[in-house]
Amino acid sequence: MYIKEIKVPISGTEETLYVTDQKDTAEALRRAGEAVLIYLHSGNRNQDFSSYLFAVEDPEDLEPEYVERVYRRLKGLPWNILETDRCLIRETTPEDVEVFYRIYSNPAVTRYMEELYPEVEQEKQYVREYIEKIYTFYGFGVWTVVEKGSGAVIGRAGVSYREGFEEPELGFIIGVPWQGNGYAYEVCEAILAYASAALGFTKLQALVETENLPSIRLCRKLGFDYDSRITLREREYYRLIITELPPWRGELV
Repeated sequence: MYIKEIKVPISGTEETLYVTDQKDTAEALRRAGEAVLIYLHSGNRNQDFSSYLFAVEDPEDLEPEYVERVYRRLKGLPWNILETDRCLIRETTPEDVEVFYRIYSNPAVTRYMEELYPEVEQEKQYVREYIEKIYTFYGFGVWTVVEKGSGAVIGRAGVSYREGFEEPELGFIIGVPWQGNGYAYEVCEAILAYASAALGFTKLQALVETENLPSIRLCRKLGFDYDSRITLREREYYRLIITELPPWRGELV
């Protein structure tokens, strides 16, 4: 039997990720509330580990970043995606939702954005399902933007797929109190670089309503070019495309 404890630094504390190759041991650890990573090898292929999210074939050569992300996913903690000079971009949590409602309460935001669910709990359930079905399956999506200096949630941004289109799409929103300070450009440029370096994308689109001049200017500044004009749900959009993504200048999380 193989069992190993890996220490994981999380928010100033040291947590434990368990690695095992035995289903009975894994089940006992999981019932005790522990995070469990499965070690797969030729001697345990007959055991059913289908209910476990993560498995590896070489448990002695795991990168610290991978270990932390496995632990965070198993414990329901958000992944930290990347940092800019002033912002942290991390996965969204249900706890972010009430701040989103305050951001979206400004008509200047909802004029060009789809609104949230009518009830807060509906939106929180949507976020829970998004974590399970989008973050866990794809490893990317629309994330939360946090101002590092204050710790405040100031918006959302990320990369996702829109039904009916092949290219992944850049999306972004910065709350009105923080607009005009270059946050949107700073965050979106970093996300485009991350999309290339970490996700392997070579081409992204942005759909911007034809009257949304600030977002059009931002996309132009980021390097997007006009592709076409389309109609979605009776709204007119410019479809913008970028193929020359900015270089990644930091370390991948």
